Amino acid sequence: MTERDPFDFDNKAPDFEIDEDVERPEGGEEDPALMGPVLEALKTVRDPEIPMDLVELGLIYELIVKKGGVVFVEMTLTTPHCPVAASMPGEVETAIRAVPGVDDVRVKLVWTPPWTPERMSEEARLELGML
Repeated sequence: MTERDPFDFDNKAPDFEIDEDVERPEGGEEDPALMGPVLEALKTVRDPEIPMDLVELGLIYELIVKKGGVVFVEMTLTTPHCPVAASMPGEVETAIRAVPGVDDVRVKLVWTPPWTPERMSEEARLELGML
């Protein structure tokens, strides 16, 4: 890994490695009954700097819940230099694994498209005084 200048705010490289080999589940039937509890579990994971859950912040880009308990989450963070960037995918996985019926959790952290405040729910923007 190359050394990063801590004062180069245009440098977008995260301070850690991300696992790009996380696979989106192919085939299989969606599980709408499990989707609700998984989504509720995701809403328990909060951003440490913005007092809001990841779903309301618009950090969850894709959520796939398949019969057989396979869950795939594609997510991002507000910035690659977020202080919990290395641990947040693990927090998401832990929250989802606690849902009865979930057997396989795959969390993929991505940086494109980059997160912007426009991705936040209207409720989140209202609560943060952005409307």
